[in-house]
Amino acid sequence: MKTSVFIACSLDGFIAREDGNLDWLMSRTPVDGENGYDTFMAGIDVIVMGRNTFETVLGFEDWPYEGKRVVVLSRAMDDMPASLQGKVQLHRGPVRALYDSLAANGCRGLYVDGGLTVQSFIREDLVDELTVTTIPILLGAGIPLFGHTSRDIPLRLMGTRQLPGGLVQNTYATRLIG
Repeated sequence: MKTSVFIACSLDGFIAREDGNLDWLMSRTPVDGENGYDTFMAGIDVIVMGRNTFETVLGFEDWPYEGKRVVVLSRAMDDMPASLQGKVQLHRGPVRALYDSLAANGCRGLYVDGGLTVQSFIREDLVDELTVTTIPILLGAGIPLFGHTSRDIPLRLMGTRQLPGGLVQNTYATRLIG
């Protein structure tokens, strides 16, 4: 199973404002032009996100993950909105147990989204590939993409693309061999 992160952040490393607001991202992301997201999503079977990311997605006009299995990591949530029954499941346990279960049940492409969730998967050494699109804006404060790690995590640059609007997209492998 390939586990991937596909995420945007400000130049100073934040994925959202302190209150979770993404206004800076929506206003700077070009509407036209391919950023690789659609191609990326074509290889994804399951999306895992944290509760905060899930709550942000609930505010979107349309459900963006139609046809994909979505798992929300949360110990605080009791159930899903009725409109998402059968589309979204809740997982309360550790990420390693979820990862092992998904792998055992045939998941080939796993997309990990949301700051704390990404950090959890990275700490457990469960991420194979990171695609980070840097938006040319300094927020000064916010929710960081990467938090504290107990060790260095070396990455191998696989590619860089310049996108419209001054965005830069870097893709890294977390496995240095291969």
